[in-house]
Amino acid sequence: MGKKKDAKGGAGGSKGLARKGDGSETKKRMLVLDQNKCKPGSEAFQFLQRVMQQCRMNCIEVQKKGDPGFPEQPDDSGEPLPKARIVISEDACAACLTRAKKCPGNAIKIVNLPANLTTGIIHRYGPNGFKLHGLPSPKAGYVLGLLGSNGIGKSTALKILAGKLKPNLGNFNDPPSWQDIVTYHRGSDLQAYLTKLLEDDLRVVTKVQLDVDFVSKFAKGKVVGEILEKCDDRGALKHLTKALTIDHLMQREIQQLSGGELQRFAICAVAAREADVYIFDEASSFLDIKQRIEATEVIRELSTLRGEGDRPKYVVVVEHDLAVLDYMADYVNCLYGEPGAFGVVTKIASNTVGINNYLAGYFPAENMRFRAEEITFAVRGTGGSGDSGGGGGEEEKSTMASMVKSNKNLGIDYPNMSKTLGKGKGKEFTLHVEAGSFSGNDCVGLLGQNGCGKTTFMELLSGKFDPKNADGSRASVDGSFRDLGVSYKPQVYAPKLRKFPGTTQDLFERFANSSCSDRLFRLMVMNPLHIPALWELNVRDLSGGELQRVAIAMCLAQKANVYLLDEPSAGLDCEQRVLTAKVIRRWVVNHLGRMAMIVEHDFVMASALSDKVVLYEGRPGVECTARTPVGLVSGFNRFLKQLNVTLRRDPANFRPRVNKKGSIKDQEQKAANTYYVFDTEGTD
Repeated sequence: MGKKKDAKGGAGGSKGLARKGDGSETKKRMLVLDQNKCKPGSEAFQFLQRVMQQCRMNCIEVQKKGDPGFPEQPDDSGEPLPKARIVISEDACAACLTRAKKCPGNAIKIVNLPANLTTGIIHRYGPNGFKLHGLPSPKAGYVLGLLGSNGIGKSTALKILAGKLKPNLGNFNDPPSWQDIVTYHRGSDLQAYLTKLLEDDLRVVTKVQLDVDFVSKFAKGKVVGEILEKCDDRGALKHLTKALTIDHLMQREIQQLSGGELQRFAICAVAAREADVYIFDEASSFLDIKQRIEATEVIRELSTLRGEGDRPKYVVVVEHDLAVLDYMADYVNCLYGEPGAFGVVTKIASNTVGINNYLAGYFPAENMRFRAEEITFAVRGTGGSGDSGGGGGEEEKSTMASMVKSNKNLGIDYPNMSKTLGKGKGKEFTLHVEAGSFSGNDCVGLLGQNGCGKTTFMELLSGKFDPKNADGSRASVDGSFRDLGVSYKPQVYAPKLRKFPGTTQDLFERFANSSCSDRLFRLMVMNPLHIPALWELNVRDLSGGELQRVAIAMCLAQKANVYLLDEPSAGLDCEQRVLTAKVIRRWVVNHLGRMAMIVEHDFVMASALSDKVVLYEGRPGVECTARTPVGLVSGFNRFLKQLNVTLRRDPANFRPRVNKKGSIKDQEQKAANTYYVFDTEGTD
C-alpha cells in the first residue's frame, strides 16, 4: 500500500492540483466538493466510493463518524451530520483528479486560483470546502459596505466580525486560539477590533437576511409594538418608527406584515438596540425606492452615535443595490473569487473608488484583474438599441448589430381603466390607469412606491382579470394584451416553481423545449444567466437567486409580443442584476423587437432598462393613478421630485449616484429642477 496522504487545510504544494503556466510560473487550483450533493447513498457518493479503489495512494477516502478530522458538530445549516463523508486529498494524483471531474450531480468542481494571490486564508470549511481570504476592516464612526456576488463569503465574514464564527486561519484540523488569531492580524486595523471582540468589549447586533416565511412563523401571534418596545434600549423607538414609516403598524401582528413592512420592522428592531457594532445584511430587499432612502438614512445615523466613554459605533452593511450602497457607505471592502469555492476580501477603499474598481473588474492596490470586461451603465437612445452595460467583445457587438430588428410599426395601446380590489370599508384599493401607447420595441419601467398598484397594472395587461367563459377560457377585454400574446413573470413565482418534481433541465424541456433548441436563445439568454450550471439540480432545491434566474429565462423563452417582468432583480447580486438587465434588453428589445414592461426598485436596473416610464401618484394602499407613459428623463425627474432626492451619473461608468441631502450638488440640481442628471447620450 502507498503512503496515506493528509488532507490538511491550506493551499499547500498540491501536486495534482498544480499545473504549469507561462514560463516557470505554477498556476494553483483547488478542488471543491459539495457535501450536500455527496451524501451517503447519493449517486456522487457511490461513484467516488467506487473509483477510490482504483488508486493505491488513498487520494480519495471515506471518513466515518469518530475518525480524526470528522466534524463533531453540524454546520450552520442545522442539518444533522451524515454517518460518513468523502474527503479528497489536496495532494491528489492527476489520475484521481481526472476521475473526480467525472463525478455526477455537479458535486465536484476544480477552480483556478489567482497566481498572484497573497492574501492569507482566514477561514476554511473543512477539506475540499469553501475558503475565505482576508477580512473586512470596520472603521469606528463610519459605515463600511461589503460588495460582492452571492456565495463569495460575505455572510462568513459577517459571522466572524459578529463573533459567531471563530476563524481557523485555514487549519481546520488544529484550529488556532483567539490569541493566535489576534496576533496574525497584528499591525492592522483588525487587531484592535478583534481584541475588543475577544475581551467581550463589543456588543454586536445583526439584521440577518430576511426570510419572510421563517420570520412570520417564528413570531406568529406576536405584535409589532410589543417586540419593538422590548428592543428599545436607546429610547429612540418613536423617532425610528416615524423615520421608517411603520408607526401605523404598531398594533399589527407579525404574520400580517408584507415583505417590505417586515424588512423595515427588522431594521427598526436592530437600530433601537444599544450596541457597539451594527450589522445589516441586505437591508434594502423588498423595499421600494422611497423606503430604501429612508432605511439608508436610519443606518447612516447609527454611525454618528457615541457610546460609553464617547466611543464611536461600528456599522457594517451588505448591499447589492449599487446606488443605495454608494449612498449608505463611507468605505467599501470588495470581495471577488469563485462562488462556492473561495472568496478574497480586497483592501478597504472609499465608496466611490471601491465600487468603481469593482465595476471595472480590476483592483489596482492588489494588481488583480478578476473580470475580463468592465461594467458600464451608459444609456442609449430610446430607439431600442440601448445596452444596459456590461460590455462585450467586438465580434459580439458586430453580431448584435446584425441581429437588431426594428419593430416600430407594431403599435400597442391601452384605454383608460380602473380596478378595485378588496371589499369593505378601509380594505379597498382602487387603481386608475390613464390611457397610453408603446411602440413594439419599447422597454417601459413602472415607478412607484409599494402598494400603489404596479403589480395590479401588470395583471390587468396580462389578462388575469379577464372574465371566464363557460368552458373555462377567458374572454379578452379592453386593456388586456391577452390576444397580443403575453409572457408574464410574476413577483411571487417561487411556490409554483418549487412544486415541479424534476430537475431544471426537465422544467425547460417540458415548458420551453422549442426555445432550448434555439442556438441564439442559448447564446443570449441561457448562457449569460448561467442556466446550464443548474441543469442537473432539482428545481425545489434551488436558492432564491437561482430560482429567479430560472423564472426570468422561462419568461423570455415564451413566444410573445409583450413581456412583463415584476421585480426581476430580487434575490440577485449586483453582477447578476447587470447581466439580467443586459439579457432582457438584448433579447426582447434588440433581437425580438418586442415590448417589455418592468417593475423595478433598483435605481441602476430601472435606469439601465427603461426607455419610457409610467409614474404612479396617489395614496399607496388606498387609491393611486398610473399616469400615461413619458420619456425616461422627465419621468425620473418627476418621480425623484416626489421623493425629494437628486441623482447624478458617475463619469467613469455612468452608474446612478444619490446626492447627499443638502450637498452643493443636491442644492444645484434642485434649483435647476433637474433631479436626475443623465450623460450626454441622454434619452429625452
